[in-house]
Amino acid sequence: MTKSCLIIDKMHNSIVPLLEGIGYKVDYCPQITRSEIIERITTYTGIIIRSKTNIDREILKHATNLRFVARAGAGLDMLEMDSIKARDIKIINAPEGNRDALAEHALGMLLNLLNNINKAADEVRRMKWDREGNSGSEIMGKSIGILGYGFMGRAFALRLSGFACKILAYDKYITPNDPHVEAVSMDRIFQDSDVFSIHLPLTDETYHLIDESFLDSFQKEIVLLNTSRGGILKQEALIRGLKTGKIKGAALDVLENEKLNNLSEAQKENFEFLSSHQGVLLTPHIAGWTVESYEKINQVLVDKIKGLKF
Repeated sequence: MTKSCLIIDKMHNSIVPLLEGIGYKVDYCPQITRSEIIERITTYTGIIIRSKTNIDREILKHATNLRFVARAGAGLDMLEMDSIKARDIKIINAPEGNRDALAEHALGMLLNLLNNINKAADEVRRMKWDREGNSGSEIMGKSIGILGYGFMGRAFALRLSGFACKILAYDKYITPNDPHVEAVSMDRIFQDSDVFSIHLPLTDETYHLIDESFLDSFQKEIVLLNTSRGGILKQEALIRGLKTGKIKGAALDVLENEKLNNLSEAQKENFEFLSSHQGVLLTPHIAGWTVESYEKINQVLVDKIKGLKF
């Protein structure tokens, strides 16, 4: 079988020689449209995507020779999983490639929030020198609750381990087994957390998992971090928590709708509230996106593709 791969998103330029090095004919087409993908997919053994389009039944019915779908990143929410698995097509992702970038970004956002860095920097630029109003709070001694202990949650916990804090982790499917982490129930997370960090994939099970009832279960006022997917955290629940003081601060690398030019009226209102709130830190879905991870993702994908048997 001739092995061929279609790449439909922009990737680090190492991807083509890496794939050619394991015997693949590569078509690198980052400008390709969805209709062009459908026209051309028939001939390919594999396809590599980032976020251009969903790989769904419409595409799959034309992908008669497809043996693998590879996502250049961690999340698989762009893939119609049941349809892909029904065709016995292999699914590959690369959380090992960007876990370090995401963990450092999450830690940076937490340090920023706890120490009022953005607020203080903005005030100094406006010639306001307010030391007392910008005094920070240390990570040391706090309880950090981590929901989800896959590659991302584990990498974040490792970064926290040098801060003399208590790291509590819960995962429905994985039992944390690191010496610096205490595996706990969600009840314990709700009871003890000063900081709560979300590290889950977006699935039917996790969509809007973090809602009003969930946030009301925390016994303390918390700082909340979301570097996973926006759809996991119900935006109205977050805003309610910020207004009541249940959430003291929020660091968000992801939003429910990240197409800021295509927000509904309700989403515009929510975004205006979040973007003007001094206790909210926003970044544009870049937590796992660094110079280093851009290249490491390619190596992880190619190593996994090389190991496929078909």
